[in-house]
Formats: sequence, structure tokens, C-alpha cells
Amino acid sequence: MSSRELILSTAREVIEVEIEGLQAVKEKMGDSFVEAVELILAARGRVVVTGMGKSGLIGRKIVATLSSTGTPAFFLHPAEALHGDLGMVVGQDVLLAISNSGETEEVNKLLPTLKERGVKIVAFTGRPDSTLAREADVVVDVGVPREACPLGVAPTASTTAALAVGDALAMTLAKLRDLKLEDFRRNHPGGSLGERLRVQVQEIMLTGEALPLVTVGQPMEEVLEEMDRKRLGCVLVLENGRLAGILTDGDLRRALLRHGDLRGLPVEAIMTPRPKVITPERLAAEALELMERNLITVLPVVNDEHEVIGILHLHDILGKGQFKFTGV
Repeated sequence: MSSRELILSTAREVIEVEIEGLQAVKEKMGDSFVEAVELILAARGRVVVTGMGKSGLIGRKIVATLSSTGTPAFFLHPAEALHGDLGMVVGQDVLLAISNSGETEEVNKLLPTLKERGVKIVAFTGRPDSTLAREADVVVDVGVPREACPLGVAPTASTTAALAVGDALAMTLAKLRDLKLEDFRRNHPGGSLGERLRVQVQEIMLTGEALPLVTVGQPMEEVLEEMDRKRLGCVLVLENGRLAGILTDGDLRRALLRHGDLRGLPVEAIMTPRPKVITPERLAAEALELMERNLITVLPVVNDEHEVIGILHLHDILGKGQFKFTGV
């Protein structure tokens, strides 16, 4: 086996082992996960996440995800907690303790004091018969069949599994709390995505020669040429200078299945009339929410007379490539 083959074979094997671990955890998810979600939803306090070493690093990421998606959380280093930081935890909080073995001494030493305060404990562990599991109110089994480490000792598949279940927890809570994009934006005022969501549509929309425009009555041969030139996956259809419809790649696929040969057809025969639109003064956050709600990736931008003045692509909001300002 060549060096290249060995490198790629090893890398692929690691990923396969981690996929195997995630599949195992997915199949084990059940009532305990539901109980964990309900416990956190009912809590009047915060989610306090703790873990040592690699589990602690995973815990910090889970905290970041929870906090940014509407669930107040902070990370408590178990060693620091034993030297005074335990005072930050109150009875209304929920402790999320992460330990694959369930026998992490620093973590388990926290449990008696926290239980005395009335703190509820959720355990992410790979050993449901461990000390941590016995002390917890809810045990979520995040155990994996094996680690991806060649020696079987370095946390790899197990930390990936804990992280994935943490993401599942945060996203489930966000959905049940009915998190809106505006809520997410308020939690990210300094981030690049937060910056993009705060700008007006007119600052990031495409204008002028970049607009893919055709008119009612144009044959599909010309329409496809315009769609190919502008490379936005759509064309905007005008009638008397105003927006009459939109034709997207999806419309084309459906029309091909329905009609077969599109040659000779006018664009209005297969366009979507009265598409979703947005006005230039609206925020990018509102545009993104509209796209998400309607499962679309482009939005025509119109003025009060319903004339097209721009087009907004999902990539212009999320920042694929260079984030452009038009100077409008």
C-alpha cells in the first residue's frame, strides 16, 4: 500500500467508525432524551454543563449552541467548581454532566452538593451503570461501539456522539421554544451572520446587469439562455414593466416531466405567477425568514409599483463568496 493509499484508507476508516457510533446513538435515543428535554424546558434556571478534558471541550461547544439558540447555559469546570465556582449553581438550574466512563472523579464529586440544592442532573455517558448514571435524574446513553483511535483509547467517536446529542438537544429545545431568526440575530449581534442579518435588503441585493429578466411571451429557448447567462437558477418574468412571475430550476424540472419538449412554449406557460417578493428597506433577517418559511433560495426585490429593482439570493445573506454592498 502506498503512502497516499494508507493516508486515505486511515482517514476513511476513522470517519466510518464515527458514523457507526452516531448510528448506534441514534438508535438508542428514546424516553430518556425526551425526559431531558422536558426537564430543561420546565427549569426556571439555566443549563450548567460540566465535563473534564475532551468531554469538557465538547461541553463548551454545547453551551455555545444552547446559549445562541435560546437556552441560557454556561460551562462549569469541575475542578474549579470544587474550589469555589460551585456557588454559581442554584437550585433552579439543571446540570448536564458529560463523562463517557461515568467515573470522572472531579465530576462525580460535585453531585452530592448539587443534589442537596435541588439541582436536577442530566448525564451524557457511555455507561448507564456508572456512578454518574446512578446519581443522575436522567441518563442519556451516548455510548459508541468503539473509538476511532487505532489504540482504542483516545476519545474520538465517543466525543463526536456526545457533541451530536448535544446539538440534538439544543435544536429540539429551540424548536419547542419556537425560536425565530430575529431571536437568533439578537443573540449574535457581533458575529458575521448577525451583521449580515441586520443590513437592509437593498445593501446586498443584486441589481442592473446581474438581474435575470425576461418578458411574458418570450420563448423558452431565449429564457434558458438568460437563465444560463445570469447563473442564479431562475429568471424573473416581466409584463408591462412589472413582475408577473418567476421561473426556477425546480419549475423547469417539473415542466420537463409534465410537457417533455419545452421548445416553442412561452415562459408564462410554466412560470410560477405571483411569487414571494420583498421590498428594499426590509432587513436581511426578514428575507431569510421568508426564504426559510417558503423553502426558496431567491427573492425578487420590488418597489411600491411592483417593478423589479433587484434580486436577493440566499448566498448573499449567508455570505458564500464575497459579501457585497451595492452602495444603494
